[in-house]
Amino acid sequence: MLLRHDLNTGWTLRATGGPVPPAIAAATLPATVPGTVHVDLLAAGLIPDPYTGTNEAGLVWFHRSAWRYETTLTAEPAADGERVDLVFDGLDTVAAVELDGHEIGRTANMHRGYRFDVGRLLRAGAIPLTVDFASALEYAEEIERRIGRRPRAYAHPFNAVRKMACSFGWDWGPDLQTAGIWKNVRLERWRTARLAAVRPLATRDHLTVHVDVERAADVPLSVEVTVGAHRATFALPAGTDSGRVGIAVPDAPLWWPAGYGDQPLVPVTVTLLAAGETLDEYHTRVGFRDVRLDETPDEHGTGFTLLVNDREIFVLGLNWIPEDHLLTRPTHADLEAAVDRAVAANANLLRVWGGGVWESDDFYDVCDERGVLVWQDFPLACAAYAEEEPLRSEILAEARENITRLAPHPSLILLNGGNENIWGHEDWGWKAELDGATWGAGYYYRDFPALVAALDPTRPYHAGSPSSPGFDPADVHPNDDRHGTRHEWEAWNRQDYTFHDNFVPRFCSEFGWQAPPAWSTLTEALDPADLHQESPAFLLHQKAEDGNGKLNRGLAHHMRVPSDFADWHWATQLNQARATAYAVEHLRANAPRTMGSIIWQLNDCWPVTSWAMVDGAGRRKPAWYALRRAYAPRLLAFRQRDGVPVLAVVNDTDESWDSPVRLRRTTFDGTVLASAELELRVPARSVQIKTLTPELYAVTAAIGELLVADAVPVPGADRTSPAATRTAGALRAVHLFAEDKDLAYDADALSAEVTAVPHGFEVTVTARSFARDVAVLADRLAPSAEVDDMLIDLLAGESHTFTVTTTAAATAGATGTTGSADAIGRVLYSANRLC
Repeated sequence: MLLRHDLNTGWTLRATGGPVPPAIAAATLPATVPGTVHVDLLAAGLIPDPYTGTNEAGLVWFHRSAWRYETTLTAEPAADGERVDLVFDGLDTVAAVELDGHEIGRTANMHRGYRFDVGRLLRAGAIPLTVDFASALEYAEEIERRIGRRPRAYAHPFNAVRKMACSFGWDWGPDLQTAGIWKNVRLERWRTARLAAVRPLATRDHLTVHVDVERAADVPLSVEVTVGAHRATFALPAGTDSGRVGIAVPDAPLWWPAGYGDQPLVPVTVTLLAAGETLDEYHTRVGFRDVRLDETPDEHGTGFTLLVNDREIFVLGLNWIPEDHLLTRPTHADLEAAVDRAVAANANLLRVWGGGVWESDDFYDVCDERGVLVWQDFPLACAAYAEEEPLRSEILAEARENITRLAPHPSLILLNGGNENIWGHEDWGWKAELDGATWGAGYYYRDFPALVAALDPTRPYHAGSPSSPGFDPADVHPNDDRHGTRHEWEAWNRQDYTFHDNFVPRFCSEFGWQAPPAWSTLTEALDPADLHQESPAFLLHQKAEDGNGKLNRGLAHHMRVPSDFADWHWATQLNQARATAYAVEHLRANAPRTMGSIIWQLNDCWPVTSWAMVDGAGRRKPAWYALRRAYAPRLLAFRQRDGVPVLAVVNDTDESWDSPVRLRRTTFDGTVLASAELELRVPARSVQIKTLTPELYAVTAAIGELLVADAVPVPGADRTSPAATRTAGALRAVHLFAEDKDLAYDADALSAEVTAVPHGFEVTVTARSFARDVAVLADRLAPSAEVDDMLIDLLAGESHTFTVTTTAAATAGATGTTGSADAIGRVLYSANRLC
């Protein structure tokens, strides 16, 4: 039986080259494995936290440094006929491995594992094992000199080394360029043969298991597969290194995405035997489901619809970047919490973006269990990638390894060739610089689809995001909204979020709007003196080109730009929330022509002004609450068609939506000027656009009127009674007839009462005049505080109760002698506050 011996403990770390500060250069310190050098230096107090202040800039010396990990291993020499392998699941990135003074291998790819036969080097006593890491930046510069520069979005040659691209910095991430043994290390001892690769491919009622073996002896082998109560075996005759077996599972429980059904997972065991003796075992879980991508041409262009078990899925997605720039720090519980925040926002898909990594099995396990679909990019992003050696072999090796590793996971629904590389080749001036040199087309159009077809034909492949499938990019633009996938960045970069109205994409796989992190996250990362737009520390945590300028110009379209930083912080967060809701409502209202929305992005990897819904400390920004509402299974939204408002009604459930909707045009003080009622009959999984009677939008005073639609009345109340207007409805849409900067808001429209409850307090807010986007920014009161909802629109006379969960001390501060007039008044915000 194959034996595994963990080698993660007992390592030390020291610098071996580069411009390392003297105190660090002289130190030998304990090393955590899996880990990276930054994490160990932080633990030893030798570097400041790179996520705070301007510390990132003070650590640029690390980019050209070299490091040595050292330990000793004790292992019995290999017996006759026994193989002993030293296995590294991941090395970041450019490394030389020595055992007992003998170099046994070199690596230059963090996205794959390495296995070395060391049986001949084992002896009695402690044997030194070292891993020397060279500068990935200097390696990439050397490769670029050797095979020629390729265009890229950023200064560092991240496209010349197989390392996480955003390790070199991005427009939301730090430039730390980590190094270290970032995955597990072990010794494996085995005889006769071992399982080199296992690919369990489950469809709706069938499991096919492919097995590759590595042999130490040319003898007959057999493989036994069990899945639930089903069992099958097949033989691997001498001289045969691979085989497969298919198992019909007619009683398989179907696995569904979140919102469509349950997520049953069935255990699978694969056992390798010789003459009845077990040599190796493999354990996993599978979910039984079919996956299909419909790209059928239609009257609009080329569709892009994902189907699971033959049911069309409107994708409610979020882009996923590494949860922490220091990749080894997030725990399984951290990943659960992060994915759960997506699920709580009603999302059903995460796209693992191509500038990060092939995500871990922990991540995929969590998604399998929660029914979160995963779109996995091949890790190539925003650059031209050479198709020459040494890159080509590494890219193909990592692809084979990871397609195989991820095969069991039912959540994996799509493999995508890369991020913005095809678009970049067409639009970003690369062709002249390339002058005919390779740029990655061979990967996207030949190698990757061939590998997917050979290794995992159960899943669809897409050449790149964005791209127009079936067309030469020179003939049909890869970002053409009529075909395939689209990234909508013109809105943020140069226009306004209302620019989304100009296009009806078949599937929008990136779009977004920036805002700073939560106030507590910002104040934990920056000193009070740095809390202004132009401070060096704030700008270091704003990586986007002209990011603050775009924030301010985006604000100016809709509201005044506050001079007070705290108000500016709220205004930019509010504008992000509105931009998020506006774009999502546009996409959902155009289903089934549009069949997917993947917002950029769910998470951050450090405290930064970015497009994330959840900041680097795990705090939910106002945009998260807006997204939860916009991604709700049932949605009301006012949209403009032919210059007048219409009501989009989205029913993404399995039940017909039969409900009255009350429509009113009112003044801000509550006077009803016009009203009507619609009786909804919206079939399951469908969208209807309802025209409105002209009196509902025949506005007489645009700065002081609004149009409101309510689908859910107060339980037990007469919909026409005054009582029905005292509490905000559960499903509401509001349309304003002018921009905030022109509206006649009452700046003092709100009052609040605070009541202590277990684990926090409740804030009941009442509006005497229309109040838009009411929020309790609870983390400004206490960093631990979290509110259950935000961005509530209150009509005159209505109330809403917010529940804040926090510590007892914060509860006392909110409900004590200072009361609502003081403590809560400081954190009670709305659009009215900005008038």
